[in-house]
Amino acid sequence: MNLHELSPACGSKKAVKRIGRGPASGQGKTAGKGHKGAKARAGYSRRPGFEGGQMPLQRRVPKRGFNNIFRTEYATVKLSSLQEKFEENAVVDVAALKNCGLVKKELDGVKILGNGELTKPLTVKVAAFTKSAAEKIEAAGGSAEVVK
Repeated sequence: MNLHELSPACGSKKAVKRIGRGPASGQGKTAGKGHKGAKARAGYSRRPGFEGGQMPLQRRVPKRGFNNIFRTEYATVKLSSLQEKFEENAVVDVAALKNCGLVKKELDGVKILGNGELTKPLTVKVAAFTKSAAEKIEAAGGSAEVVK
């Protein structure tokens, strides 16, 4: 078998419909677009959510609550995770947390939560701590430094 003898499987290729090529083609004159209207015009595209003039779903559904676009959103890490991943006297910052896979996106900063126990002294430098997390880090002999 040679390259010039290869051909696609029978029925896998379909001829392109050639529209607007005269009345005998079956797709002549209006080229399958019907008569007039926006859809018959060049460049027409309806916007997402358009329902033909009916009140669209996003306007029919009642709005509730308040969306605070100014809130600070932290990536959270538990103390128990720090206990598992880091050696004694290690410096724990955002880069170190990303390297070991505890943080994927840092968002507006990283916050350490007080869940679990910590027995190793660690130097933790992140954006925020819960009160219990800071106490546990310092009780273990480490330091909790807030970095903006």
